[in-house]
Amino acid sequence: MSNYGPAKRILNLDKIMWVEFAKLATETKAVNLGPGIPDIAPPDHVVEALKYATAHDNPYMNQATRAFGHPRLINAIAALYGNIQNRTIEPTKEILVTIGAYGSLFNSIMGLVNPGDEVIIIEPFFDCYKPMVLLAGGVPKYIPLKPKENAKSAQNWILDQIEFSALFTDKTKMIILNNPHNPIGKVFTKDELTMIAGLCKKHDVICISDEVYEWMIYTGNKHERIASLPGMWERTITISSAGKIFCATGWKLGWAIGPENLMEGLRVVNHHSVCSCPTPLQEAIAVGLEMELARFDQPDCYLTSLAEEMEKKRDKICLVLKEIGLEPIVPDGGYFVLADVSKINIDFDDGTSDKRDYKFVRWLTKNVGVATIPTSSFFSDDHKYIGEKYIRICFVREESTLDKGLELLKTLNKSDK
Repeated sequence: MSNYGPAKRILNLDKIMWVEFAKLATETKAVNLGPGIPDIAPPDHVVEALKYATAHDNPYMNQATRAFGHPRLINAIAALYGNIQNRTIEPTKEILVTIGAYGSLFNSIMGLVNPGDEVIIIEPFFDCYKPMVLLAGGVPKYIPLKPKENAKSAQNWILDQIEFSALFTDKTKMIILNNPHNPIGKVFTKDELTMIAGLCKKHDVICISDEVYEWMIYTGNKHERIASLPGMWERTITISSAGKIFCATGWKLGWAIGPENLMEGLRVVNHHSVCSCPTPLQEAIAVGLEMELARFDQPDCYLTSLAEEMEKKRDKICLVLKEIGLEPIVPDGGYFVLADVSKINIDFDDGTSDKRDYKFVRWLTKNVGVATIPTSSFFSDDHKYIGEKYIRICFVREESTLDKGLELLKTLNKSDK
């Protein structure tokens, strides 16, 4: 029966951090501040649009739509992002709607990376990047963002330009950039993006820009799009998420935007895997984007009002973390905060050889009742030491959920004696 085992290409990709900690959170009934899954409802107009789409007397709303994106949705995406980037985006050629941003990442890597191609990944990174590169036969190369001494803010995490430049070789095909960054919350400055863009152009490298937190930008920061920099549109795939935009992660819709010659590779992979995405969901997201474009830059625009709401929650959680001695890395974007647990004076060894943050997250979940995520899980083996002093906490939660979690965290002051 040896022929009935997993394919060789997926060997050693079966250890999935999320599985362990989701199971632990469920078993302990902990307040779950781990995954980036909101317990906040999507905005009413998007939910009502979905109800209307499924109940509408047009039978085609319940049938498969255009394989590469529902016409109404791709037109809405082209209008919104064309306005933002001050360029005409051809909806039928330069946009692909996918099963979540995950689908866009998978299609990009599988459609553009050849066996032996090197792919530079900026660390810490969302944990699907590495296995996707390996599945494509690519070779991951890692460059970490490193915190300055006594780092307090996401902007204190920087790329070493010399180290970064040295990673590029004649085998380098692609770089994967996450901006705004998960888990640090860093919003890359225009100068930083210009440096990255310069290396991409110098070495003729494709840039995959994962921008799913593009609207979650806090006061004093601006989201610069690397595709908008000179010479970068033609080599950049920009990835977005409807789930992140509208707090509807279960709808699993995302999209990729880029030049036609690059998008062709994504379209082929998508067509031969999932083919098309659910029609009524695409219709509802199209309605949502149309409404947000119509009130763009107005106070009631959901694209910016959600960030204003999340900024207050960020400030609240950072204040509590400081009070209890878990120094936060204050994020400039996204909805995660890193907390420094290196000074916690508690015996939380669990007998495993895992990194310190893994052990602490297990202890915290079981003994305090708050589930979080170990930050070293977002680093390659050589750089896990950078992340193991931090845990990641998600604050895209209802006030009641967040308050309950924070009250439990405050008990650490009593345990840390």
